[in-house]
Amino acid sequence: MLGSLPTPDASMVLEPGVPVDVRLTLGVLQRGRADPTVQSRPEGVWLCFRVPVTGDPVTMLVRPAPSALVPGPVPVLAWGPGAEAAVADAHRLLGLDDDWSAFDALLALHSAEATEATEATGAAGTVGAAGVPQAVVQARRANPGLRLPATGRMVDQLLTVVLEQKVTHDQARSGWRWLVRGFGDAAPAPAPPAMLLPPTANAVRRIPSWAWHAGWVQPAQSRAMLRVSERASALERLAGLPVGVAAETLTAVPGIGAWTAAETVQRTHGAPDTVAVGDYHLAHHVGEALTGRRTDDAGMLRLLESWAGHRQRVVRLIGLSGVRFSRFGPRLAPADHRRR
Repeated sequence: MLGSLPTPDASMVLEPGVPVDVRLTLGVLQRGRADPTVQSRPEGVWLCFRVPVTGDPVTMLVRPAPSALVPGPVPVLAWGPGAEAAVADAHRLLGLDDDWSAFDALLALHSAEATEATEATGAAGTVGAAGVPQAVVQARRANPGLRLPATGRMVDQLLTVVLEQKVTHDQARSGWRWLVRGFGDAAPAPAPPAMLLPPTANAVRRIPSWAWHAGWVQPAQSRAMLRVSERASALERLAGLPVGVAAETLTAVPGIGAWTAAETVQRTHGAPDTVAVGDYHLAHHVGEALTGRRTDDAGMLRLLESWAGHRQRVVRLIGLSGVRFSRFGPRLAPADHRRR
């Protein structure tokens, strides 16, 4: 026994040599606090999934390093038929193939340029495309353990992202809980209570057309999810292709646009340069963070040009920077017709 847990079927202690913030890194995979497949708990981050290709189920626990600010050991424990394969791929899951050194050098250069510009003009607070606000610089310094995870699980990620297309946060989270609780499977012990495996592609294909309404899932979303499940085997193979090829291939699937493809490969490939265009808020936030003014997708991409190769890293840090963004108008409160 390991504490109160049974002996894992496979385990490993990773020694990454760089800081790794386990909760922050894997947090982008959790769809809300009640996500049945990913849970951050006091003992670490639990994940329930199937290993790509074989489909073997696994329950994994990733324990945080003693500090998220300095290098330290990261224990990984797994149970179930897919345990050995999952542990062997844990370094990719935690983004340990994600090298931030070139970005950090570029960040130092841009930060110095911004400082020089401020000193020359006497203006502080906003910077141009070549620089970054001090809040973003501080976000990197405060979060040296941020990595970009690469799950390699194309269909699982596509299903979660499709549920986020053109709906509110609450609708997306509700739809994912409904899908997993209604059509997922039991996870290998000792998965925490209420944690489950995501549904298989076959399970998604068998969902009756009328049942999607009960999950607050829009017709366009359910059609896209059925197309994903019908092409599951081919889509899973995209995990082995370069990120640009994978993203472009995804958009050939009806119902999968550039935004969905980008949000997917950010998590399956740990894509450091893939920015989601078409997001309702993202361009506004990037514009305000980098210039103090809202912008559109084209403007956002222009602002990020000098960060080529690292644009998604910048976006992640903007999200962690603490920059307050403008809010205009009332929040959308969509009608809930599930019981009608």
